[in-house]
Parts: sequence; structure tokens; C-alpha cells
Amino acid sequence: MMRKFTQLFTLAFVATVASDPLAHAKATDSLTGLEEYIQDGMADWEIPGLAIAIVHEDEVIFSRGFGTLRLGENIPVDEHTLFGVASTTKAMTAAALAMLVDEGKLDWDDRVIDHMPEFRLSDPWVTQEVRVRDLLTHRVGVGRMTGNRLQFMNEAPREKIIHQMRYHEFEQPFRSNYVYSNVMYSVAGELIPAITGKSWDQFIAERLFAPLGMDRSNTSITQLDGNNNAWPHQEIRGDVVEIPRRNFDNVGPSASVNSSVHDMAQWMRLQLGEPGVFEGERLISETQMRETHQPQIATGRDDHASPIRAYGLGWSLGEHRGYSIAQHGGATDGMNTQLLLVPKLDLGVVVVSNLFNNFRLALAKEVVDRIAGLESKDWHEYYRDRYLARFEEARKERERIHSARQESTRPSVDLSDFEGKYFDPLYQTVEVFSPGDGRLALRFWDSDEHIADLEHWHHDTFRAHWRNPARREKFVHFTLDEDGDPDTLKVNFTLRPAVLQVGLYPSGYQRKVRFERQQ
Repeated sequence: MMRKFTQLFTLAFVATVASDPLAHAKATDSLTGLEEYIQDGMADWEIPGLAIAIVHEDEVIFSRGFGTLRLGENIPVDEHTLFGVASTTKAMTAAALAMLVDEGKLDWDDRVIDHMPEFRLSDPWVTQEVRVRDLLTHRVGVGRMTGNRLQFMNEAPREKIIHQMRYHEFEQPFRSNYVYSNVMYSVAGELIPAITGKSWDQFIAERLFAPLGMDRSNTSITQLDGNNNAWPHQEIRGDVVEIPRRNFDNVGPSASVNSSVHDMAQWMRLQLGEPGVFEGERLISETQMRETHQPQIATGRDDHASPIRAYGLGWSLGEHRGYSIAQHGGATDGMNTQLLLVPKLDLGVVVVSNLFNNFRLALAKEVVDRIAGLESKDWHEYYRDRYLARFEEARKERERIHSARQESTRPSVDLSDFEGKYFDPLYQTVEVFSPGDGRLALRFWDSDEHIADLEHWHHDTFRAHWRNPARREKFVHFTLDEDGDPDTLKVNFTLRPAVLQVGLYPSGYQRKVRFERQQ
């Protein structure tokens, strides 16, 4: 099946150059009424701001912003507004490495440790065997759960995050399954300074942003300037609220790019038509561009309406109503992106917004259907129904958790006895302290940016409320030694389906981390 899919996708990509694409006039005419469609969708999903760009036959045929940069402020979004484009960054990292492959400085199947001798995983044999290709295809077997928590709740530099991976448990055996991993892309990005002496950030700016004319794009919120920058929002228990910006510098090569739809349209032009060529200049060889779009590992069915069946080098690969597609979504705190390429139609769509939503998926597919001349399908209703169903699942699980609470119980010891520092090799130190109001709080990584106030739940279990409202509530549990003294702290880290980022509890993936009390 994998070989057949690879052949089909390759043929579709080759057909891009040889086919007779739809005329621009016909494509543009098919978008009549799209603005109203967008405005209706934004109202239903309560999206503050959104922008979209459409590329067809190497021309930007639609590029527009809607709504506001920030709730409560009438500052319109336009095609140059910067949004965090999150995991669509991954394909840029793969493209940067493709340039090094072209230059003979790297091979996709090089051992990582040959370029980064300091690289370590918890398994010595796997450490020696991990190849560059493994990092980019999510098949190392680590990172989906623990790596996300380590990176997204920590301002430690990339080098520190990568160092900590030696304490990371494998979630799946090496190369056995698809295990989505942001942290492995951070490792991949650090190959660039190891080989070139330039940081990933500098290389991306010089070798991609500059030649593509992506003049407003950057790799860090510390580089934001001016006022045309979208502000993040999140739906928390039914209300859309503004949330703080978060610095994603340590995520970097995985998800830290900020860009506009104007700039992302240029990135799509590089991917389509004659891949690797932009306005007559070849930036990446055809061979390596095709390699990034080749299926590398099966991922299974992710969406029955548009199944994603494989992952390439920074791209999810699948099919949409008979057309092979390359796409990627992106979600960080309060920002959401969808980028979709249809090589056979020489078509690309990018949607960005400042609230998590699945309307981005509906909108991208609506555009493809219109330009392809396909029979209309109500993608908006489809994704809204799925979201509400998942939301209902979350509500029921929340009720179950609350019904199991034993409210009449008390902690086994005085609250002050829980105070102290607890340690885990991967996550480092967690401090339990009293903020002075008769309650307890947790501080992660000695940082005031990562504090959660503890509400007694029952017995020796507490519910952690992060002071940053974008963080997900967690449960923590203390255990006592034989003398009746607190000796461990267990934190129930969760990785919810993205659609459930609404301040509820449920998770499709949970992992309890045990922190030992330090004397």
C-alpha cells in the first residue's frame, strides 16, 4: 500500500508541469461569494481574526484579511498581518536541510551523532542509529507527549531541551510507528549550526525568507515589530478570551515561525509549479524537493473526510476527493494555521487565525473544491459537528471526574508538610510552596512564568490551576513514605486532542510523571 501511494503521489506531482491547469479567470470566478463564506464561518466559530491566501499557477489570486488583530480593538487583519504559523515551520526546516543535501554537506541517511556527537537518547543503540530522515518523519519513537510538555512549558534553550532527551522514555519502539515529535525537529534544526556555523534562525532568514521576499517573516516573537501582529486568543469554558503571547524560541525549527499570508504565498509558490524554483531562480534541486514530498512513513487515517495516510519530510501526504495533497496544520497558544497544496491543480491555500478552530480545514477544502469544480460539500458543518461531538465527550468526562470527587476528605498532613522541592531527571525541579494565602502552589523550572495554584481535590490529590489561562488544568497527587512524610509528587500530564483545548480535562494521552522529594 505504501509503495502504491508513493507512486500515485509522484505521478500527481509530475503531472503538475505537464498538465493544462485551469485558467486564472475561471479559478477567480469560482471564488465568488468566498468572503461571505469566511465571514459566516468566523461568526460561528467566534474567530477574532483570520487571513487567507490562494496561489494558482504561480500567481496569488486571493490574499485578504478579515476581522481584528485583538478582541476589543478595531484593528483590521490584512494580508501582511503576522501570525504564529506553528508546525508549518517543519517543512521550512526540511527545506533548509535539503539545501545542505544539495551542497553535499549532508545526506538524509547520515547518522545524527556523526554531525552532533553530543546527541543522546535513553537507548544507546538507538542513539547510534538515528538518521536525519528519522528526525523529520516522526519515527524515532519519542516526543509526542513528554517532549511537548518539556518544550512548551519551559524557556530553556534548545540545547538544554535536546540534552534532556537522554532521560526521555520511548513511547514506541524505534521506527515501528509514527510518533509525532516536535523535539526531534528541534534536533534536526540544530544540525544546521553544527554543519554551517550559522543558527537555524539565521539560515532560515538568509536562505529562505530573503530570496522568497518573505520580508515580514521571522523565527521569534522577540523579532516582532510594529503593530500589525495578531494577538492570541483561546476558547476557555465557552468564552473566547485573549491570552498571553508565549515565547517558542526553544521549539524553533518545529514551530516558531511568524508569518503573513502574503509571505506564506511565496513559500507555496516555491513548492508548486516547478518545485524548488522561485521567479526563475532555483533554490533547491528538483530531486530534493521531490524527496520532501515523498511518503516516508504511514500515519493511518486521521480524518475520514480527507485521510492523511503518510508523512514526508515536513509534510502530511494524502488525498482529497481524488487529488493527491501535501498539507500541514499548525497550532500554538492562540494561533492556528492550515496549509494545503494540490500539485495536480498547481494550487495552494493557506489559512491563519488567532484562535484555535477547525474552520481553517473547512475553508481550505472549500477553496480546493471550488477551483477543482467539484460538487459542493458543506465542510463547515462537517467540522463543526465533529467539534461539538468531541466537546460533548469532554463534558461527559468532566462530569465523571467531578462525580468521583470525595469532597469531605482532607489531606493526610498539614499543607506546609508538602512544601519543598521535588525532582525528575527529565523535567528537573518542581517546587511546592505557599504563596501566602493558606494554599499551595507549584513552580516549574524555577520560573515565575510556570506557576500553578493548587486546589485541594480529595485526600492527597490537588487540582492545579495555571496562572496563565492558556495552560491546561492538571491533577497532582502526593504520596507518603512509611513515616507519613510526603516523598513523591505525581503530575498527571495530558495531551488532549487539539479540538479539546477548551479548559476541560479529557485526554487521548496521559502520562504521570513522578517527582522525588529532595532532602
